[in-house]
Amino acid sequence: MRYLLLIGGEDDGSGRSSQDVCDENESVAWVEEMTRRGVLLSGELLRPPSDATTVRVRDGEVLLSDGPFAETKEQMGGFGVIECANLDEALEIAAAHPVARQGMIEVRPIWE
Repeated sequence: MRYLLLIGGEDDGSGRSSQDVCDENESVAWVEEMTRRGVLLSGELLRPPSDATTVRVRDGEVLLSDGPFAETKEQMGGFGVIECANLDEALEIAAAHPVARQGMIEVRPIWE
């Protein structure tokens, strides 16, 4: 089964990017281990929320707004797509991600 890992943390207003939050060596080690195990299908680091544009269509009119859709202190900094035998394995993989120690990883099953 495939799972989406939404990788993020609290936006503390410091302006630190996703790259600043992730320890590069630990993140590279996690990617290498999950690739070796054959569970990591893809993943990317996201630009900051200030670079986002939100699109809505209301009554046929396209409405654009700068920034993320959600008004929240937590922001997504990246994502991964993994393929695992079950949810327990997906949770084990998410817990091993270095961002889980200071941010959060949301694990969401992908419809198949």
